[in-house]
Amino acid sequence: MIRNYLKTGWRNIIKSKGTFTVNIIGLALGIASVIMIMLYVSSELSYDRFNKKADRIARVVFRANINNEEMKEAVVMAPVAQTLKNDLPEVTDATRLAKSYNNRLEYNGTYYGQSSMGYVDPNFFDVFTLHIMSGDQHSPLDKPNTAVISETLARNVFGITDPVGKTFHITNREEDYTVSAVMKDIPENSHFHFDILASTLGYAAAKKTTWMQSDFFTYLVLKEGATVAEVEAKLPAITRKYMGPQMTDAIGMSYEEFEKNNDLGLFLQPLTDIHLHSDFSDATTLEQGGDIKYIYIFSIVAIFMLVIACINFMNLATASASKRSKEVGIRKVLGSNKKQLIYQFLAEAFISTVLATIFAILIFGLSLPGFNQLAGKSIELDSLLKPLYIFSFIGLIFLITILAGGYPAFYLSSFNPLNALKSKFSGSGKNSGIRGGLVVFQFVISAGLILATLVVKEQMNYIQNKDIGYEKDQLLVVRNTYLLGNNEDNFIQEIKNYPRVENVTHSAFVPAGESDNEVGGIFLNGEFLRRMYFYNVDENYIPTMGMELLAGRNFSKFYGDENDNVIINEKAAEALGFGKDAIGKTFQRDTDDGPRDIHVIGVIKDFNWKSLHQEIDPLVLKRNPYGGVIVRSKTADMSGIIENLNSNWNSYNPKEALDYSILDDSFNHTYLKERKMGTILTLFAILTIIVACLGLFGLVTFTAEQRFKEIGIRKVLGSSATQIVALLSKDFIKLVGISFLIAFPLSYYLINKWLQDFAFRIEIKWWLFLLAAIITLGIAFLTIGIKSFKAASMNPVKSLKTE
Repeated sequence: MIRNYLKTGWRNIIKSKGTFTVNIIGLALGIASVIMIMLYVSSELSYDRFNKKADRIARVVFRANINNEEMKEAVVMAPVAQTLKNDLPEVTDATRLAKSYNNRLEYNGTYYGQSSMGYVDPNFFDVFTLHIMSGDQHSPLDKPNTAVISETLARNVFGITDPVGKTFHITNREEDYTVSAVMKDIPENSHFHFDILASTLGYAAAKKTTWMQSDFFTYLVLKEGATVAEVEAKLPAITRKYMGPQMTDAIGMSYEEFEKNNDLGLFLQPLTDIHLHSDFSDATTLEQGGDIKYIYIFSIVAIFMLVIACINFMNLATASASKRSKEVGIRKVLGSNKKQLIYQFLAEAFISTVLATIFAILIFGLSLPGFNQLAGKSIELDSLLKPLYIFSFIGLIFLITILAGGYPAFYLSSFNPLNALKSKFSGSGKNSGIRGGLVVFQFVISAGLILATLVVKEQMNYIQNKDIGYEKDQLLVVRNTYLLGNNEDNFIQEIKNYPRVENVTHSAFVPAGESDNEVGGIFLNGEFLRRMYFYNVDENYIPTMGMELLAGRNFSKFYGDENDNVIINEKAAEALGFGKDAIGKTFQRDTDDGPRDIHVIGVIKDFNWKSLHQEIDPLVLKRNPYGGVIVRSKTADMSGIIENLNSNWNSYNPKEALDYSILDDSFNHTYLKERKMGTILTLFAILTIIVACLGLFGLVTFTAEQRFKEIGIRKVLGSSATQIVALLSKDFIKLVGISFLIAFPLSYYLINKWLQDFAFRIEIKWWLFLLAAIITLGIAFLTIGIKSFKAASMNPVKSLKTE
């Protein structure tokens, strides 16, 4: 019986090639979208779940609001791990990780350059599931200066030689490490990646007892059945107990007094939330994570794509009822019951869905390289062969069959045989209303996506063109000049002599992209105020960056500015209570020897030294140049400068190649996630409008066929092609117009929520709605007009001769 349904269904499909083609294309695009998003979402949600104890691991984080300074840090104090393990019965284990920067590896006289390295406690491999391939399987880090290295690093440095027991050197730290084990490369879906994991037993910072300085990513393993909430509830008492005495010594204020006007404390973040639910400062994160909002957005878009494709199927099937009415009538007269007819129509939907799924997989395979590049993933086509996805596809096929074919099957099988044989089904009335409602739904989604795409594009343009307080164009950043040692000053002087160079500053502090960071506690009149960020610069920094000095003077080599003189931004002047009279004022910075007086010699205009997602924070510039250089070119073409830099760099025979970047590129890279989202939204907006227009094209086709004779009569009576196009178009254009009334308020709310993530953002202007409406209406009218004009141009004699 099933075979008969499928065979008959295939024959019926072949008879309606046009409808079948529209359905297949629409469903294939919808299913391909679902496959792409399903694999993307699956990859994003899989982060850190490979760890066997993933559901019991939580990271300890620090959050505070101190004198309007909002602090969100993923690192905490060195003693936190052991303290929580000792004091909380719900904690069965605790381990720490500290990121090490600028690590240069050397082995057997050969220099291998920079490697990613972290210091971890000896029990790190008991907490995280990282596979050790060779060496000490049980306690590889229980001795000082031992390290576990990745499989890739072992192959690159030691080749086919067994690295276990070998010693390598970290040149910038002047430390030797013995390889105790080799681990498999840390999985891609981990929130941290290192080539070297060194023992904290030889790391001085790990022995600190202070609760006033945060250095370590700290992870707890909770007891079976223990919840994050119940452990978190005990953290305030522990913070008060251990931080309180040290706070009194450090800032001269009791913890209780401090708490009256400030909030601070330790909190827990489940391990599996780290990748998608983190909002910590860039300086205290291991790697840039994802964003759960984009998971929601892309998932909803994919679902809508599929729903729109199913709506097309339903619309075209019910619209073609008049063509199938006699078939239904004859079948019923010959003895077919309603159930058999339902099965027959569902079989046709099933065949269409299976073929569409095959085409969808082909589309996905062809677009996968581009999708991987856009999404920053390495998804492979054979991942679809996983049992989970195979069963998902089977379920998806049956779901689409029911969604797309269910209503048409019940609708067509319900025809009265007498009326069916008389073809008394014109597609009007109740079912025409349902089809109209579905068209409105399709264009609500299409118009909403077009509006969202326009707003994202405008926000990105705003970011690109906003006055950020410095001139980011024509700036070249060289990050590793410190490797030249005693030759660094000579190298910088040579750069200044290039005819194409306008200015050069010696600093490793850059307002976009990779940068050094320094934070210090600020005191005013002997009382702790808050923390502030510091930039270590030279006297050329402000002119090179094109910043504006509002008051006072710049740094000078001749005033002893290296010690106690600083330049602050407007926000710092405001936070310190100096206002516009900051010049000559004094405040204190915390040092190892206690608070030290520093004097304000200048105030610069606020500039965006963080992402535009964040407000401008107080900033202090002090004269202490080191680490790198920033070069301002006289022209946009910097190829000649780069060539000269490379030549001079190599003349000093450094161990590494010149590490440089264009600051404007680094600035744009900061918003790469948003740009990718904009591109993906644009892609899906195009696909959605294509699928919606396919359905619209099919409906107009059937409308024209139903009104075939009417069109002929109107032409004979003198109607022009334009009038007939208007006649066939007005109802559909009206539906598209109605969709705007729903799409725009809803889109405004959702887009505005997205914009709230930016401290600096555009206002959604009225013309964006108008442009979205014109684009949507124009595409819809073009779709309708093509078919309507074709129908209006036909010879009326043909239509009037037909029965």
